[in-house]
Order: sequence, then C-alpha cells, then structure tokens
Amino acid sequence: MIKILLVDDQKILAEGMKSVLETCNEFTVCGIACDGLEAIALAEKFKPDVVLMDIRMPNMNGVVATKRIKEINAGIKIIILTTFDDSDYILSAINNGASGYLLKDIGSTALIDAIKNAYAGDTILPSKIAKKITAAAMMVSSDKEIKLKKLFNLSDREVEIALMLNDGFSNRQIAAAMKLSDGTARNYISSIYSKLGVESRAAAVIKLKEKI
Repeated sequence: MIKILLVDDQKILAEGMKSVLETCNEFTVCGIACDGLEAIALAEKFKPDVVLMDIRMPNMNGVVATKRIKEINAGIKIIILTTFDDSDYILSAINNGASGYLLKDIGSTALIDAIKNAYAGDTILPSKIAKKITAAAMMVSSDKEIKLKKLFNLSDREVEIALMLNDGFSNRQIAAAMKLSDGTARNYISSIYSKLGVESRAAAVIKLKEKI
C-alpha cells in the first residue's frame, strides 16, 4: 500500500484528489495539509511514501517545504502538483529534491500512474515541463557559454549539460530535461569530465564554479 500525503491550501481540491486517488486500491491518503508548515509536521507524523505538493501556499510554499521534508526523510517522494508552470519554481523544486512536477489539469489515470512511477523511483516530467527546464537551462549568459567553449572545448550540448551539472541537476534530471536516454546523458557527462580533467561530479562542479 502506497501512503500519500496531500498538500494544498484549497481544501476542496485536496478532497477531490483524495477521492480520485482512493479509487486505486494500491493507495491510501494518510493526511491533508493546507500549507508547507503543516506538510512538514504531517510528513514527520505519518511518514508517507509520496507527497503531492502544491507550490503557492500561505506560511510556507511548496519549494521550501519540499527541501525541509527531504532533509527529514530523503526517501519520501515528492511530486509538485500545481496550476503554475513557472520555470523558476520548476528548477527550485527539483533542485530541492522533488521527484517530478505535474500540472493540476492532469487526468485521474495519468495522476495515478505518475504516483506509481514516482514511488518506483522515476522522475516525473511531462514534455511541457521538460521543455520549460530545457529553456531555463539554456537561458544562461553568453559569457558563461563562451568561457566554457574556449577553456574546455565543449560542444554546444556539453555546455548546456555542464551548466545543469553546475546547478545541481542529477543525471536522471538532465536526461529528462534534455530528452536523452540515461546512457546518452552519462556519455555526455563522462566527456565533460574528461575535457575538464576531473574524475567526479564534485570535482567537475568545483572546477566549473571556479571558471564561470
């Protein structure tokens, strides 16, 4: 049984989601929180497997709450569920440990599937969201791109991925955002390590931060 915590400041929407989710006999909704502070408290109390987290809420937003919950229990999967597809929120939530991002207009079947996939360890990024992340990753200053190309002879794609590494994206998140297979993403990252003259992600990030 997958335990789910719902977090939304609009109670009627949360109750509606609860009704939809409980049509699946693999789910149980263990609680409903109306803001980020209550979400943290209920996550500690109920230890859910998956949290469906709204973004814009009073007292504490979903991005900050995601970070706090993941600090308390890194094993909890958090899916951001919102009406807003703002790039800054997307990047912040995923960098704070969210397993994915869904818009509230998602159908009930797709929502149920997304929860199962997140529980299994997948990153949930619909194409609409992936495009946003890709666009945001590409909106870097030309100075940074030029520096990376000149210093390390990186290709355009390697520059994009290097900047995402610098921003804290995992291999899986990079693959999803760039629409690459996990293996292809790993190959690009290995090539970047080689050109930077390092052997690990940590060393690569340190070198990138020094240079850009």
